[in-house]
Amino acid sequence: MLQSKLPDVGVSIFTQMTLLAQETGAINLAQGFPDYDPPQELLEALARHARTPGHHQYAPMPGLPRLRAAIATQVARLHANAPAPDPATEITVTAGATEALYAVMAAVVRPGDEVVVFEPAYDLYGPAIRLQGGVPRYVRLPAPHFRPDWDAVRRVVSPRTRLVLINTPHNPSGAIFTADDWHELARLLAGTDALVLSDEVYEHLVFDGAPRMSARQHPELRERSFVLSSFGKTYHATGWKVGYCIAPPALTAEVRRVHQFLTFAVSTPTQHALADVLEADTTDAHAHGLTSFYQAKRDQFRALLADAGWELLPVPGGYFQLARYSAFASTGDLAFAEFLAREKGVAVVPVSAFYHDGFDDGLIRFCFAKEEATLEAAAKCLR
Repeated sequence: MLQSKLPDVGVSIFTQMTLLAQETGAINLAQGFPDYDPPQELLEALARHARTPGHHQYAPMPGLPRLRAAIATQVARLHANAPAPDPATEITVTAGATEALYAVMAAVVRPGDEVVVFEPAYDLYGPAIRLQGGVPRYVRLPAPHFRPDWDAVRRVVSPRTRLVLINTPHNPSGAIFTADDWHELARLLAGTDALVLSDEVYEHLVFDGAPRMSARQHPELRERSFVLSSFGKTYHATGWKVGYCIAPPALTAEVRRVHQFLTFAVSTPTQHALADVLEADTTDAHAHGLTSFYQAKRDQFRALLADAGWELLPVPGGYFQLARYSAFASTGDLAFAEFLAREKGVAVVPVSAFYHDGFDDGLIRFCFAKEEATLEAAAKCLR
């Protein structure tokens, strides 16, 4: 009889809550995707390349050279004080950041290796580690600010630590890694062989004037880091499933060993379309504009729920709002999320789903990457 490698893993909470939204007709603020389309110029570029002869066959395994060159050029502009990545040896285009993350895990985590994971954490992380025979070592980030306790991190790092997994801006809290955090991580890993996997898919969504900081911008971490980005998050196109991984040549070589047998290549016309918009946007207007675009949505949603009994936690980045509901109920967060969908018409995600042990701190997650009318309708129900 087949024995499952993940016997305790079922359908993800995001799928569950989206299905509940469809079943009940609830407004879906659960799953992290926008309800608006990508920029018009990107859609036109995709249509153009879909009609271009020769753009329907396999792309080169690491990604189209022109797209990797465009990524390198933009990253050089955005990552101050860091050298431009080499598009030939340091950038790999992947089927979303999800594939990139799994490829990194499969490339570097061996049975018995330990991976440090900050919780709450995106639910992919733990299973991806375990499927390689690795051992997740969880460090809890305390609410409401979800900043690392570096003494707690030191207690779990050991000679068996293969990888430290960072997510900044953080899903679900929106917390961001500061210069001090990167410095502490570098101090902690100095003299070790541990690597860093920095999930930076919300990289452009940093609010209130805070600087955007990548693992690549820290000189002591750059040579041991895999940095993941997502065109799906940046261009409101999560269904396109295109991301990329930046890493030093030796680390990139290992990622590509896995990538070539995992998905091999990513949609050719989609890569051409993304290259077109990156090449044309020489001032990075779209990336910079995302900050004010999503900060306005954050502020709108918080204003709509002000003085309505919700305890709204700080949101320094990303496009999620955590809220405490203790003014309304004392039930567990999953039960309360189901109540909201069935009785109030709004689907959310219980934050206990982001903890490997189901830790329930009475918090739910809203996604505010929605049209103004959607947020207004949801707030009317929630008030």
